[in-house]
Amino acid sequence: MRKRNLFVILVLISCFVMFSAVAGTARTQSKGLTGSAKDFQRAKFDKSSTHITNQWLPLKPGSQLTYKGSAIPEGEKTRVKRRVVSTVTDLSKWIDGVRTLVIWERDYTAGTLGESEIAFFAQDKAGNVWLLGEYPEEYENSKFVDAPTWISGQKGAHAGIAMLANPKVGSPDYAQGFAPPPVEFVDRARVYKKGQKTCVPVKCYKDVLVIEEFEKGVPGVFHLKYYAPKVGLVKVGWRGANEVEKETLALVKRQQLSSKELANARKTALKLDNRAYKRSADVYGKTPKAKPLKKK
Repeated sequence: MRKRNLFVILVLISCFVMFSAVAGTARTQSKGLTGSAKDFQRAKFDKSSTHITNQWLPLKPGSQLTYKGSAIPEGEKTRVKRRVVSTVTDLSKWIDGVRTLVIWERDYTAGTLGESEIAFFAQDKAGNVWLLGEYPEEYENSKFVDAPTWISGQKGAHAGIAMLANPKVGSPDYAQGFAPPPVEFVDRARVYKKGQKTCVPVKCYKDVLVIEEFEKGVPGVFHLKYYAPKVGLVKVGWRGANEVEKETLALVKRQQLSSKELANARKTALKLDNRAYKRSADVYGKTPKAKPLKKK
């Protein structure tokens, strides 16, 4: 299972009916959704697709969540500290016919930046949140090494479900997105538990939703993501006899950025967007440039 963006999660419940001129198409139903390409084609998006208000994954421009924890790097036995900073920018980008909201995320291991990524989310009219692509820059010893990019609609990749509008225990598992080799993003998820209580440094939360992420054909390896209503992701854990990374993260800071801080985040995200056209010309290069959201 490739290391995932923190906000990449869940299973959608919806789909059907007719095509719209905007992007996907149809009104959604609450049966049978598996995060497939056909599910995405049937989903209906409108001009409010960047206004992401899903209670389990609210993405308000300027909001920033910081997590701290630890993990065991591949091939090692000792835990190292990790810190992840996720920022909702005020940028939008058209992907696969849908206007998406740009999320910028930084991942630090032992105090060193290991990955800086922009990811693209949109909410359909039924309230389900979709992930439409990712551009991650990976670093080793502070030097760029790779950018395993995938974009919905390009080279066989398609969008997946980031969060359901109404997640229910027992609903089918679903794709969080799909990208064929060389990226090989095939992660899936399902609703594991609901109504839980979870305490992190920020505070204790009730009515927490737990999502279990896994990869088909890889038994005994599960990542657990904990979501608090009206907050989003608050904790990361694991289960399974074959899990080796044993990653843990907890929310340590939640804030709304000032206008100046948001402008700085926008500037950095736009630099990533610009570099992506050179480092992923055959995939990212086929998308229009990210632009600031229009102020209401």
